[in-house]
Amino acid sequence: MAKQTKTAKQKVSWIHPWTRRQYVVIGIGVAVIITGFFMLAASINTSWDNPLSVNVAPVVLVIGYCVIIPIGIMIARKPGDKGTR
Repeated sequence: MAKQTKTAKQKVSWIHPWTRRQYVVIGIGVAVIITGFFMLAASINTSWDNPLSVNVAPVVLVIGYCVIIPIGIMIARKPGDKGTR
């Protein structure tokens, strides 16, 4: 039989890949998206050609989905930041 040796268990440290700053930016993006949907729904009780629903809401939604959320995902980590645990 092969000789079994005891090995010391090493503590594995896992650092969460996103920082608090990234969560805040993504939260702001979600708030902008929710605001865009409320603007989009503003024409339910009024006429269909409400400029808020037709012109402004789609722009706000595109900014939320295509600008703020990706920025929140791609923000660089600061050199000394260890992330959240």
